[in-house]
Amino acid sequence: MNLSQWEPFREVEEFMSRMTPALTRWRRETNGSAAIQWSPTADISETDKEFLICAELPGIAREDVKLSIEDGVLTLSGERQHEKEDKTERFHRIERFQGCFARSFSLPEAADTSRIHAESHDGTLTVHIPKTAKAATKRVDIKVS
Repeated sequence: MNLSQWEPFREVEEFMSRMTPALTRWRRETNGSAAIQWSPTADISETDKEFLICAELPGIAREDVKLSIEDGVLTLSGERQHEKEDKTERFHRIERFQGCFARSFSLPEAADTSRIHAESHDGTLTVHIPKTAKAATKRVDIKVS
């Protein structure tokens, strides 16, 4: 009988090492080196008056974030800058993504794109997308026969 030492986080680490390439995309820089392009996580919700997109962008300055709208698609993009390299510090593991990021969201027809605004607080970017006046339609129940 072979005995092995149980390592409770081994399966999690194996899973993450298999999934990380699937969750990121490699792209070629103009100088030929490879860089990771990643996507921030986001929650999308709706109230009576607006749609909300809350994206996690920890450690990213608001000046490094760009929002744009084109053909009904809201694009959130930017770059997490590489930290200054300290020659006396040796890293054993680096898990935070650095480099360019992008995330796109299709806007519903009820979105008023002329009044969209965003705010950044404690590493969370909140995008407020007001609804148009015609979006407030009444509910109609349909009887099934």
